[in-house]
Amino acid sequence: GTWYGNRYPGARCDVESMQYSFSFSEELDQQWDWSEKYAPQPEILSYANHVADRFDLRRHILFDTRVTAATFDEQAKCWRIETDRGDRVSAKFCIMAVGCLSAANHVPFKGREDFKGPIYHTGEWPHEGVDFTGLRVGVIGTGSSAIQSIPIIAGQASALTVFQRTATYTVPAWNEKLTPEYRNAIKADYPALRAKARARPTGFYFPFNMKPALEATPEQRTRQYEEAWQRGGLPFLGSYGDLLFEKAANDTIAEFARDKIRSIVRDPATAALLCPQNVFGCKRLCVDTGYFETYNLPHVKLVDVSKTPIERFTAGGIEVNGTEYPLDAIVCATGFAAMTGSFDRIAITGRNGRT
Repeated sequence: GTWYGNRYPGARCDVESMQYSFSFSEELDQQWDWSEKYAPQPEILSYANHVADRFDLRRHILFDTRVTAATFDEQAKCWRIETDRGDRVSAKFCIMAVGCLSAANHVPFKGREDFKGPIYHTGEWPHEGVDFTGLRVGVIGTGSSAIQSIPIIAGQASALTVFQRTATYTVPAWNEKLTPEYRNAIKADYPALRAKARARPTGFYFPFNMKPALEATPEQRTRQYEEAWQRGGLPFLGSYGDLLFEKAANDTIAEFARDKIRSIVRDPATAALLCPQNVFGCKRLCVDTGYFETYNLPHVKLVDVSKTPIERFTAGGIEVNGTEYPLDAIVCATGFAAMTGSFDRIAITGRNGRT
């Protein structure tokens, strides 16, 4: 579902492709060739379709169907499952694989129905795509989908206004095409890579430096962080072993990341707004391609809505703190009702009528 609905510009995985894949079949590992370090959404969707065909899964799946209720029948000791198509299914086991990031979060902004232009959500992107050429575009949110899409939207729009509530830490992906030599080297010993990945708390393997940051000198830390930054991606958090356990250690990597933002973004006021002040790596890190550089473009503007939230949508834009920002299209990169949202959309009833 994730890679079917999330088709926003720049959507791609943030775990390296050779590991972002099913691991139950050595034959599948050998047959599929990923094209990039971080696979784009269309390629991941193609992979999912390939797996469905390769293992004859479609005959087990009911598509275009939404589960509306799941009720436990205590006498029959089974679940009674209902769908929006009128299906009635009985099952001894009911496995809720509904995903933790699949129920789109539609913020009920005042005046939303007044806006004359189109409103998009990154998690429910039109399958035919969207052309923003020459348009004044507003993006609400600066989480993962915004960080991936903003550089691409900026390349099309005549003006881009980003409404940010909370600044986000993001590390460059340094994405690149994979060479046959690189793919073959991993495939030569894929089982060993899978075994190492399963031994990691993250579920994917990367070199992890267990030494404490607080025992290194400032010069050593800077060198270590710079080397990890140049490798890019989520493994940046593996620079030292105490970063998520010692506040003083975390402060060192957080300040390194903020220094990077200040060195990239030329306008000091914009750079300050883009610098997160929270713990580095507590929220899921993001991985980007040219995100901070985008704010150096003359037609890109950052609006802080942390202290003065969005007041309303108007017919021609968005109003914040008495100022109206004229827009032709709005992108809500407002994420999902995380973890519980998908469950909340199904009427689940257990023993004694308990929800």
